[in-house]
Amino acid sequence: MESAGAKGGDGAPKHYPGKMTVFVFLACLVASSGGLIFGYDIGISGGVTSMDTFLTKFFPSVYAKEKEVVETNQYCKFDSEPLTLFTSSLYLAALISSLFASVITRKCGRKMTMLGGGLIFLIGAILNGAATNVAMLIIGRILLGIGVGFSNQAVPLYLSEMAPAKMRGMLNISFQLMITVGILFANLINYFTDKISGGWGWRVSLGLAAVPAVIMTVGSVFLPDTPNSLLARGKEEEARARLQRIRGTNDVGPEYDDLVAASEATKAIENPWKTLLERRYRPQLVMSVLIPTLQQLTGINVVMFYAPVLFKTIGFGATASLMSAVITGLVNMVATFVSIATVDRLGRRKLLLQGGVQMIIAQFVLGTLIAIKFGTAGVANISRSYAIVVVLCICVFVSAFAWSWGPLGWLVPSEIFPLEIRSAAQSVVVVFNMAFTFIIAQIFLVMLCHLKFGLFFFFGAMEVIMTVFVYFFLPETKGIPIEEMERIWGEHWYWSRFVGAGRNRVMQMTSTNFQVLILKMNSILSFPFEVGVWWSCKQMIIFSLFHLD
Repeated sequence: MESAGAKGGDGAPKHYPGKMTVFVFLACLVASSGGLIFGYDIGISGGVTSMDTFLTKFFPSVYAKEKEVVETNQYCKFDSEPLTLFTSSLYLAALISSLFASVITRKCGRKMTMLGGGLIFLIGAILNGAATNVAMLIIGRILLGIGVGFSNQAVPLYLSEMAPAKMRGMLNISFQLMITVGILFANLINYFTDKISGGWGWRVSLGLAAVPAVIMTVGSVFLPDTPNSLLARGKEEEARARLQRIRGTNDVGPEYDDLVAASEATKAIENPWKTLLERRYRPQLVMSVLIPTLQQLTGINVVMFYAPVLFKTIGFGATASLMSAVITGLVNMVATFVSIATVDRLGRRKLLLQGGVQMIIAQFVLGTLIAIKFGTAGVANISRSYAIVVVLCICVFVSAFAWSWGPLGWLVPSEIFPLEIRSAAQSVVVVFNMAFTFIIAQIFLVMLCHLKFGLFFFFGAMEVIMTVFVYFFLPETKGIPIEEMERIWGEHWYWSRFVGAGRNRVMQMTSTNFQVLILKMNSILSFPFEVGVWWSCKQMIIFSLFHLD
């Protein structure tokens, strides 16, 4: 029997016996409901912060600035530190909690992590719905963030471990689909609760976050744990029986033996965090850092959780801005089905490259449209037809993200980590995802005020970088069993130098060509921009890709 990571005699990846079973489908459907809590929060925050009754109660200075005459600079009227702290505190809490969730996931299993996340999110939702002051709001948001950190740590791993290799992409993307469903329902709820007389509609919006929390919590009680997780906790017989059930066959010997081999390697690892830093895991470390970071630097969360505020900023009325957010939420959900239908047929790279190009075009067109109308003064009235073009452009951007970087930003990291570093590496993914979500949420309104339409060009430039990164450095992962994923790094022109050169006709680059590539990449990343973050991101990318030791 070949060890984990081995191949058949022809060098092709193994294909384990088994099929998609109803048991696996239902388990993955329930587990993916963890995406609901994340999506609902993304959608609900922007809508609530655009409601006049919410602003007058908690952020009266923002409300007063918003109601000033149109000659006020539209770019700056929502610039408020307390308001951005309300939105972004959740992501800081998720960042910290994911580090603790890593230990719980490894010691107690994916199921218990999801259960704990659902319960904590439920408490946060109740606090937010009953809030009487800003402090209560922010404490509730922090609890919501802990729940999000737990679910985002466990759910992608759970889905990737339960799914058959040939359908892993489709099942894993159900997590992103649930995020988009959560966003859409949140936008619809905001639209209708804004019409409630008496000024308490925002309480309904915030309090209804308890519904996805209950779904996740109750669902987690009935979920089976994954064979990988059971083996990691020494439950060999139960793991074999579970594998037989989820694959729908008793012929699971090859896959089970590979899982056992991976589990034994895991038990030899005392500190997975230290192991993750070893040279042989450099490809996984780079991907766990750059993929979630670049996902957030698309600017998508700016569009999704600030959509109503953004639409209000460019001249939409309150109700119109909420309806426009509903439209973008619907596009986001529908476009995710494109990814579900194509990811296991076209592969990850093609979707990421196509989506990247489409997002670049949309961001630069959007920035140009806003620049033409508002200029640097930020003063303008826009016509109905012009507003429709702006919404259409945003929908083009959202659809590209929804079938590329949205779902694949979670799928690719969750399927490339060997078992011995899987929990730690997934924590790195969540930490960087939430860190950059927090940073962008915290500074977006300030950046919009100072960079004006240039902010859209900034995100467009970031999308150029991430598309180049995918083209040169991300190998295709479709159809490859998780425990055999190491082979893709050994065959890659660049990453093979870290995991062992010469395997399977590996392509090597000469030192001269490599130096030329560094100079070219440095040149690509060197065009001027007025934000200090630009230089930092450039240096991080160059270091991550070319640091050899």
